[in-house]
Amino acid sequence: MNEIELSGGRIEYADTGGDGPVLVLLHGLLMDASLWDDVVARLTPGHRCLAPVLPLGAHRHGMEPDADLSLPGVARLVEEFLDRLDLHAVTLVGNDTGGAIAQLIMAGNASRVPRPSRVPRVPCSSRTSRTSRTSRVAGVVLVSCEAFGNFPPGLTGRTLVAAGKLPPALFGLFMQQLRLRPVRRLPIAFGWLTKRGDAVSARWIRPVLTQPGVRRDTTRVLRAIAADKCLLVRATGELPGFGGRTLVVWARGDRVMPPEHGRRLAELLPDARLVEVDDSYTLVPLDQPAALADLLREFTAADGAAASPVNQSPAEQPGRNA
Repeated sequence: MNEIELSGGRIEYADTGGDGPVLVLLHGLLMDASLWDDVVARLTPGHRCLAPVLPLGAHRHGMEPDADLSLPGVARLVEEFLDRLDLHAVTLVGNDTGGAIAQLIMAGNASRVPRPSRVPRVPCSSRTSRTSRTSRVAGVVLVSCEAFGNFPPGLTGRTLVAAGKLPPALFGLFMQQLRLRPVRRLPIAFGWLTKRGDAVSARWIRPVLTQPGVRRDTTRVLRAIAADKCLLVRATGELPGFGGRTLVVWARGDRVMPPEHGRRLAELLPDARLVEVDDSYTLVPLDQPAALADLLREFTAADGAAASPVNQSPAEQPGRNA
């Protein structure tokens, strides 16, 4: 893994290098970049794939005490990551909470257009969800993720956000239960998120069990989610103004992220296509990596967003450690 120092702290990231189309892959809560390993293996060497480990509970280094770990704050870290590595014509790919972060970035890049009648008005705060604008994103792939009012999502998300109200030490004790496979496979844990990924989910929980700084960061993320449950509803109103191409990939049998939300997103976005994937739960990169890799390859080929000359090997980029 490479490392880079951002304004909120140090993060790790995987980078395959190369001069093909650039994909930046975003994971969800209590996950890390290994969510994408099987997908990346199928896309290289034809693509440059970067997968940052976001401070969402499975990272290995605690962030700065004053870092903004709300989801808009994490979205700004992603944009800073793109800027620091000078990436252009990027395809953002977000699964689970990574898809929510991608939507916030899309909202920040949206032109101010009239709100479509099919976007429901809900009684939420008028505070903006927009992040800083960036021109580096050419397209977005949303893979079974939070959307509209499903935030936090399902039993899994609501249980985790409720546990985040505990002090970090007690939160760590609560999370110790996930060391047991029968508990990890419950619907309130990873049981409805993946059909086949128990081994990797067992690794994801280790940092929050062993590192006080990671526990502190995780509870801060969860409390920020609890404090602003209308965040994605506000972002939804901006999405029709996003000018890039979009692919919506949804697990047909998803029990956490309603398939209807995938259809609504595809209808809402001006240049979007929906593909539903069989035999998968939310974490399509774990359950159906070959199918997802094929879709990403097709999307980037159609987009024609080949990497610019500055999108070269990681050895030439700032912030990389051997």
